[in-house]
Amino acid sequence: MTFRSSSIPPGVLTVGAVTFTVFAWASAFVSIRSAGAAYSPGALALGRLLAASLVLVVLLLISRQGLPPREAWRGILVSGVVWFCGYTIVLNWGERLVDAGTASLLVNTGPILMALLAARLLGEALPPRLLVGMAVSFAGAVVVGLSMSSGDGGSTSVLGVVLCLLAAVAYATGVIAQKPALSYGTPLQVTTFACLTGTVACLPFSGQLFAELPEAPMSATLNMVYLGVVPTALAFTTWTYALARMPAGKLGATTYAVPAIVVLLSWALLGEVPAWLTLIGGALCLAGVTVSRYTPRSARTPAEDSPLGAGRT
Repeated sequence: MTFRSSSIPPGVLTVGAVTFTVFAWASAFVSIRSAGAAYSPGALALGRLLAASLVLVVLLLISRQGLPPREAWRGILVSGVVWFCGYTIVLNWGERLVDAGTASLLVNTGPILMALLAARLLGEALPPRLLVGMAVSFAGAVVVGLSMSSGDGGSTSVLGVVLCLLAAVAYATGVIAQKPALSYGTPLQVTTFACLTGTVACLPFSGQLFAELPEAPMSATLNMVYLGVVPTALAFTTWTYALARMPAGKLGATTYAVPAIVVLLSWALLGEVPAWLTLIGGALCLAGVTVSRYTPRSARTPAEDSPLGAGRT
């Protein structure tokens, strides 16, 4: 599964990979809330990763890509434990204590941490346009979070806030660990073995999963499987494909579109009409992503003008 095509420019494939990832991850917030009513955080994480691992292993066998090189394993293991396992459990727990708007707002501190870590550890630049775009998008995420949290009738859980912030740290750390691994392994290899690592790390929750599975409604179980197949197996693979071709900080900024897409999905699928404040916040999120992604043609380097940019093909 290499996403190659003789008729589709690689640059178009990269944009498509980013777009799919953002939409899939936005849908995950809704599914986590639904499945989390029947499954405990650890059990939901394990069930999700088991479903994802099954899909990824099948794709890896079909593509005959085999094991990743030895040099990729450090990043794979760190991202597997911290991102696939740690992030998933902590976010599941956090979304039981705070609403989706607040969770989305807090997790969206991750791209800021990601850009700072990428600059410090990977030597990536922090151009002014990226910083401005991230600031605009973060302001939009704040507006969306506040508007979706208003009228909830209760106070926000301090533990829930802390857990969502920990999820943001795990998200940023996992991406930074994953980036160097993509210099050696393919996106599918890195994603598959990171997911398998996360699954092994979640095995202590297998007793909870088997105990809760018979009692859970079918809708919750289907949501858990969906979380494994789409936002994890497919979206993490498209994410790593894009990460191999873009700076981590710049790619992370695109996830600021997630709160805006959550609003649109809730409007289209659940009939939840957003308030004007929510729409304004969503527009700010998208505007910030546009600013952070835009580079004047006169300022582009040859590598940026290339459809692939940098990274593996």
